[in-house]
Amino acid sequence: MTSARLPVRLPRPHSLMGQMLLAVAAALLLVQGLGAFLVYRAQREGYEAGMLNAAVFRVIMETRGPRGIMRHQNGPRNDPPGPLSGPPPRGYHLEYSTSSPAMAGEARDTEAEADLAKILADQDFAVRDVVVVHRAAGSDRYARRGLMRRAASYGLSHDETNGLMRSNLMVVGVRTSEDSSWIIARVRAPRPENVLLKPILIQTLSIYVVLMVAVTLILRRITRPLAALTRRLERFAATQDVDGQLPPSGPEDMQRLIVAHNAMESRIAALLDEKDVMLGAIGHDLKTPLAALRVRIESVSDDVERSRMATTIEDIVRTLDDILSLARVGRPSDPLERTELSALMFSVIEEYEDMGEPVEVGETARMALELRPTWIRRALRNLIGNALRYGERARVSLTREDTREGRNAVIVIDDDGPGIPDDQIHAMMNPFTRGDPSRNSATGGAGLGLALARAIAEQHGGALVLANRLGADGKVEGLRAKVELPIPIG
Repeated sequence: MTSARLPVRLPRPHSLMGQMLLAVAAALLLVQGLGAFLVYRAQREGYEAGMLNAAVFRVIMETRGPRGIMRHQNGPRNDPPGPLSGPPPRGYHLEYSTSSPAMAGEARDTEAEADLAKILADQDFAVRDVVVVHRAAGSDRYARRGLMRRAASYGLSHDETNGLMRSNLMVVGVRTSEDSSWIIARVRAPRPENVLLKPILIQTLSIYVVLMVAVTLILRRITRPLAALTRRLERFAATQDVDGQLPPSGPEDMQRLIVAHNAMESRIAALLDEKDVMLGAIGHDLKTPLAALRVRIESVSDDVERSRMATTIEDIVRTLDDILSLARVGRPSDPLERTELSALMFSVIEEYEDMGEPVEVGETARMALELRPTWIRRALRNLIGNALRYGERARVSLTREDTREGRNAVIVIDDDGPGIPDDQIHAMMNPFTRGDPSRNSATGGAGLGLALARAIAEQHGGALVLANRLGADGKVEGLRAKVELPIPIG
């Protein structure tokens, strides 16, 4: 029986953990890279100094020791020990030549030459010229003959022989005077890149991986309770519903933050509950005397006066309903339902068509969303009613629209009215805000229709957008109201 493996969730680049990991990774990479470079440079200098010392040892022993001792013995047994950072270099017998050891077109190692001159000066060994070059052992005729003899003696294969030929060779030439011959020493050793670079890279990467794992674990311990707190806040902002309390976790500072949030959340929930109770009482206490007034005005003999009083009472009741709805829209009691949005929109349009209102239907796409149908229906009535009241006719359409954040269902209501001044469009969606004199009290309403429609759209995670429609001549041809509702992915 095999257990299902849980998917590994990588931190998002724009999240707190993702950005902190990127910053720490970049800083560590810079520091580790700089440290590795400095270590490599120091070890390489020591490595090359060891090869120079081996060459100098041979030269000094040749010139100051018993003549011919090293020339008639096997080089490897007389080689001095190599540097600690690499294997001991293997040398060859000294060579005397009347020409410089540097071949035509071959680059000289000026830094090594300066170091060689300093070492010889410290040993009171006066020289006129020094030459240091690097080449493959196979391209040096003297070293090539020695390698071929060695390969034949030990029965090396073709590949092994080629490997020896490609090995690094340091050739050091010293001349004591103008007329003296060159004393040439050869030291063979692996290139410093092969001996030093690989261990340093492995060490650097190992430290980098260990540090990044440790930082990731620490950041996860910090950001996991923070993510839980963020989800809790998002849910509370959307529903104002308190379902237990978030258990404190993470570092001590994060635990204190979660405890403080739990206390604040409980206090806000208590205040919202008190508000709901108060609004229910206000609605009940005001509607009861208003109902009594409807009955009493029937005794008024003047038909005109009675009609005016009835209209006033209806305006008060309608305004009271809008105020209560606006106050309660943040904490809806009805659950979300899977609803065919186009069918809901057509049902609202049919209500106006039955009353003979000029409502036209444009492009319509079928789509089902998780909605609170009663509230969406209320928002559509407010927007279509405004379009008919101020713009003579309403044109309604439903389309899908792709954005950077995702896909939205967009309900568009166009009218042919005077529009709204650009500097007042945003303010028109605030409660009790009315527009220019053309939107006077004769048209009815208390300035709550757009505010309620916006609150309902935001309750569903969407938005209400108002904009003037402009004609080809740049003049305003009407107002466009767009209700954007997000479509969940999947």
